[in-house]
This record gives sequence, structure tokens and C-alpha cells, in this order.
Amino acid sequence: MPILVERRGGVAVLTVSDPARRNALSLELADQLAQAVTACESDESVHAMVITGAPPAFCAGADLGVLAAASASGSAADLRRIYASFLALAEAALPTIAAVTGPAVGAGLNLALACDLRLVGPGAVFDPRFLQLGIHPGGGMTWLVQRAVGPQTAAAMALFGAALDAQEAVRTGLAYQLIEVDGDPRSPDAHEAVVAAAVDLAGRAATAPRDLVIATKAALRATAVMPQHADAVAYETAPQLASLRSEAFTRLISATRSERRAQGPTG
Repeated sequence: MPILVERRGGVAVLTVSDPARRNALSLELADQLAQAVTACESDESVHAMVITGAPPAFCAGADLGVLAAASASGSAADLRRIYASFLALAEAALPTIAAVTGPAVGAGLNLALACDLRLVGPGAVFDPRFLQLGIHPGGGMTWLVQRAVGPQTAAAMALFGAALDAQEAVRTGLAYQLIEVDGDPRSPDAHEAVVAAAVDLAGRAATAPRDLVIATKAALRATAVMPQHADAVAYETAPQLASLRSEAFTRLISATRSERRAQGPTG
């Protein structure tokens, strides 16, 4: 199967696995990725997702056959099937992390940007490549990249084809963290080190109640477009009160009080 799904505790690791084609998104592969994301969202035991690509690439973009067919037919139907794969990630209620250890090109860049954050290995490259192929950016790339890096770097990437290596991706804010690895950054061990770091980070969300994680991600989306701090305060009040009435918080308070009683008076 081109999409491999592995469970590591409460984290689902989704691997785009067609290395001979550098994980380029065919229609079938894009369909399977969207279906895998939907299945993970429906699984109550999954609290977070990590998305990666089998080495040597994260994703080389849309399959050229799909682009050629769209050119011949003039129809956007097949393009929309490709877009659906990263829209499924972008619209996911659960937290998502892209573990990028190789090139993320064109639609592959969109796939990485659709995740909530990106962890990178030394071999990661974020390459728009659209204009260099003579095609307009698609899949919401111009919107995604501006939100990730701001207007200056977005212009460099979209208009001038600037590609960001791992260090530049972290410096500009496109990636959250560079995971240093020993030896060849293209090796399976190096790839696994980055995936493991992403799973470790995702696992922090997996230890929290699933509905609380979902509500917190929803708050990030909602408050991002609010003009005033007070608006965010007002929005957060209801879900915070709901969490204070939850069984998880009640258990935490009870355990904390029991621990303090066991320790006895201090000072």
C-alpha cells in the first residue's frame, strides 16, 4: 500500500511510501492519503498524526501524468483530487506534524505546510518549483506559505523559486525544529530519528484528553483571525470552563491533593 499507517501509542504515523517515484502524488495515492487521515480522525484512540515520506524524498509533488491530463482536458477534477489529500490534513481536527527528511516539492510543499508544524532533518528541502515548471502555484500554496513565513519569504519562494534548506526553514519559521542526526542524512536511521522526534512531540498531545486537544486546536484556528486580545479571552472562557468540569481535571486535582497530604506540612 502506498500509504502506510503505523500506531505508536496515541499517535498515528502516516507514511507516503512510493520511493521509486519519490512519493509523487498520483490520484490513487492522494485518495488513499485522504482516506487514511479521515480514518485516523474517526479512531477515538488516535490523538495526533505524524505525516512523513519514505526516503529519499518527503514528496516530489503531483504526478506529472496528472498535470499532463489536466492540461489536455482543461478540467480541474483531477487536480482537486490531489488537493483533497492535503486539505484533509489542513482541515483535520487532530494535531498534525510533518516529519520532513528529504525534498518537499510543489504539491509536496503544500502537503508539509498543511500540517500544524514541521520537524526537519538535515536533508530536508522545501522547494516550490511551480514557476520553474511553467505552471501557476496551486492547492492554496500562496496562502499556506504566507501564513508560514510572512510576505517577504513567501514572495521569494512563490515568485522567484527560492528553495529553503533545513536551517533556513527553521530560521524563517517554516519549520519548528531541526533534528540533528549522525551519519548520512538520507539514511533510514536518520529518517527514523526525525520521525521518532515527531512522534515524541505528538505524544505530548496524546497524553491529554482527546476532546481537550481538539478544542485547543480549534481555539488556535478561531483566535488567529480575531482582532483583539479580549476577543480571544471571551472565546476561550467557555471551553476552559468545560475543561474545569471534566473528569480528567477532577482526577488531576484529587491526585494532587492526595500527594500533598501524603507529603505532610512543609516549612
